[in-house]
Amino acid sequence: MMTTRTRFAVLAVAVVLLGYTFYERNYEVSALVGLGIVLLIRGYFKEGTVVLAAKAFRNKEYQKAETLLKEIRNPDYLRKARRGYYEFIYGNIELQRGNYNEAELHFQIASRFPLSSENDKGIVLVHLANLNLRKKEYDRAKAYIEIAKDLKISARIQSIIERIEKEIQKP
Repeated sequence: MMTTRTRFAVLAVAVVLLGYTFYERNYEVSALVGLGIVLLIRGYFKEGTVVLAAKAFRNKEYQKAETLLKEIRNPDYLRKARRGYYEFIYGNIELQRGNYNEAELHFQIASRFPLSSENDKGIVLVHLANLNLRKKEYDRAKAYIEIAKDLKISARIQSIIERIEKEIQKP
């Protein structure tokens, strides 16, 4: 859970420490520092700043969450679970801005990746159903609702699904 700037600062200190341990011919410690550097670089690509962005998003700090997500240069390198939350958070940010097409794109990508619970997957599907309901594409909205019904979801999400179903039946 480090920002990119912090990660690079720690990496710089680790490289200096690696040089010092080689100078002192302490190869066991050099190996450990080298392993730490490898794990730090791996974390940069596989983990990114998604956890920090999720924390900012929960605190309704949308600008900070977006800034943290933009630090990730290539989201394709993220682990599958992290990529799902990356897209989920970005979709919600675009939804807050009123960019419904961008939000739908991010939610569709998030629906393809595993999330921590079926309830989170249900939330993504409900967002997709709402966006399609807004565009009056009732068949697609109904398809998303049917998939969401098969998941283990909370009572709150279930009540939202029931309201969407009533809206679909009105036209």
